[in-house]
Amino acid sequence: MNRRELHNYYESDRFKTSCIYRGGELGAVHTPDFTRFKLWSPLADRVFLNFYQDGQTKLCDSVVMSRREKGVWEYELRGDCHGIYYDFIVETDGRKQRTADPYARACSCNGARSMAVDLRRTDPDGWEQDRAPEKTEEQIICEVHVKDFSNDPSCGIPRKWRGKYKAFTADGTTLNNDGEHPTCLAYLKRLGVTHVQLMPVFDFASVDESAGSDTGSAGSDPDGAEKREPYNWGYDPLNFNVPEGSYATDPFHGEVRILELKELVMALHRGGIRVIMDVVYNHTYSRDSWFERTVPGYYYRRGEDGTWSDGSACGNDFASEREMAADYILESVLYWAEEYHIDGFRFDLMGLLDTALMNRIRHALDEKFGFGEILLYGEPWRAGFSEMGAGSIPCLKENLCLLDEGIGVFCDATRDVIKGHVFQKEVPGFVNGGRGLEADILRAVRAWTDHPNEERAKMAMKENMEFQAKSPSQIINYVSAHDNLTLWDKLMVTLKPGKSFIEYDRDVVRANKMAAAVCCTCQGRLFFLLGEEAARTKRGDENSYRSSPAVNQLDWRRMYDYGELMEYYRGLIAFRKQMPGLCDKSAGAGKRIFDEEVSEPGCAGFCVDNREHERWDMLAVRYNGTQEERETALPFGEWDLLIDGDDSWRWAEPQMKRNSGSWERKREETGLRQGKKTVRTAPVSVTVFGRRAEK
Repeated sequence: MNRRELHNYYESDRFKTSCIYRGGELGAVHTPDFTRFKLWSPLADRVFLNFYQDGQTKLCDSVVMSRREKGVWEYELRGDCHGIYYDFIVETDGRKQRTADPYARACSCNGARSMAVDLRRTDPDGWEQDRAPEKTEEQIICEVHVKDFSNDPSCGIPRKWRGKYKAFTADGTTLNNDGEHPTCLAYLKRLGVTHVQLMPVFDFASVDESAGSDTGSAGSDPDGAEKREPYNWGYDPLNFNVPEGSYATDPFHGEVRILELKELVMALHRGGIRVIMDVVYNHTYSRDSWFERTVPGYYYRRGEDGTWSDGSACGNDFASEREMAADYILESVLYWAEEYHIDGFRFDLMGLLDTALMNRIRHALDEKFGFGEILLYGEPWRAGFSEMGAGSIPCLKENLCLLDEGIGVFCDATRDVIKGHVFQKEVPGFVNGGRGLEADILRAVRAWTDHPNEERAKMAMKENMEFQAKSPSQIINYVSAHDNLTLWDKLMVTLKPGKSFIEYDRDVVRANKMAAAVCCTCQGRLFFLLGEEAARTKRGDENSYRSSPAVNQLDWRRMYDYGELMEYYRGLIAFRKQMPGLCDKSAGAGKRIFDEEVSEPGCAGFCVDNREHERWDMLAVRYNGTQEERETALPFGEWDLLIDGDDSWRWAEPQMKRNSGSWERKREETGLRQGKKTVRTAPVSVTVFGRRAEK
């Protein structure tokens, strides 16, 4: 059949009736007595199953599989088959095509062969008792790349574990082993994050897993020249249900990467941190994938003329609206959640997936693990037009109203209004000199939900507000992620153009603090790129997906060079967790925001109903993006200064801070007295006041 005929066949009732398989688990299912191999390949005339003793040597046996119902091929191999490698030869119309197993749970080095695995043998000690930390009202998510996390030798991780899953299991590490400045897991715990979002950890194609497998950091050749370490963000999936091998201490034995990723999850759980997995189901690394080799033309979108759809800008789009493709994604998500104890999923380019599938995933996770127990969110955009099937609706942000309230989206509107346009480097936002943004800043505060005043809501719609959320639970607020300029680099470009990105600059630090404080005082969920809290720079590299590890990795010395900024983030995080008016994710949360005002360009303020808090029943938040000190009036009551542009810990008990004396001194200097109605706010800062609750 030609491409058009294939497309029509896959869309026909005949194909859907005779070939859509929902009769049990595909792939290699291991038991102590046998392993059953099942492959869905409905167009094949014959399928051969090949066996290998390891992932590199030549063929040791080959058998013909039996055809079963709905296009499934099956073979049962007796005995304990754990550790046996395999692949298939699919023969169609006389043409033979070798392929690995799209449903594989384990694989060889670099993923070209699949491996049968007894998953119970990959469980670390104590895995059955592993539980996620108790779910908290507020989620503070930080994004981490496995290699970036520990590649810098100053982090104190043993050399053989640097850049590996195992680095997350080392607790108590410090900067250059000084015993004073926590790094890695100890740092995450001190920072106060509740969730770590791992950039892709499924098996991806662009990094040679065998390179540097016996070392964890860069080495040198005999002449002393620096070797180029293999590096990639990992948005180029090869085997969706297998962990990436370059992060394992041994990529040549398929069970090791599984064990070590589970150890990572368990270590974070023990540290009080949940784990989110960044998943990339919208495309595959190559059009010549295991999917295309087993069922040509089925798993990918094409135009009417047969050309490949490319809304991903990676050469192909996964056809999530087709039954077997949708089932694959759903079953894969459930597998990661169950087998690896993953606590949430971030969907790359979610705009290439359809709303029906995402809602189905949400409901399946709720049914299996409990309502809202697993976080689910993604990017509500795509890189270009995609040939989605008729009747399917993409998960774009204008379709947010069609997504379950438990599906969140990254909010580029909040990001851009705070720091400036993400693609136009020189365009500033509210904190770095932009003006005319006051109305949008106040919309961001309410997480882009309806305004409680209907007339104001209608006015907002007339002003072409791009979207509205059902509740703050749908909005992921952030000002930096792995993509585009880091927050520090963006602020440097807009505030100090031409200055070196690695230099300290007090004005940029102040704007960075303000950006973080604005984000922290918006309703919704909070997300940041790890290192943002310490002026993380990639030296202006906007797309470092395959740049050197030196550009991408966390510089742990810099983390403490900018300790003042990091402490400011720590205080914001601790404050945020305790304020019910900001944490509220319910549909009516926007009604907590009132008395909004724009006193002049660059200044905005509002109050927050915080009545459940035992000390402060109301918050007054003031944003001053100008270069001058400003006066502001507070409602009637007795007020405390909680946060200003210098100190995010003013609200705290002295013992909560590392330097309690500093806290006491600054509190005395605030000048805020009982009954005072007019106060001053510093330039380029966020100031938060709390009204004392009546006893």
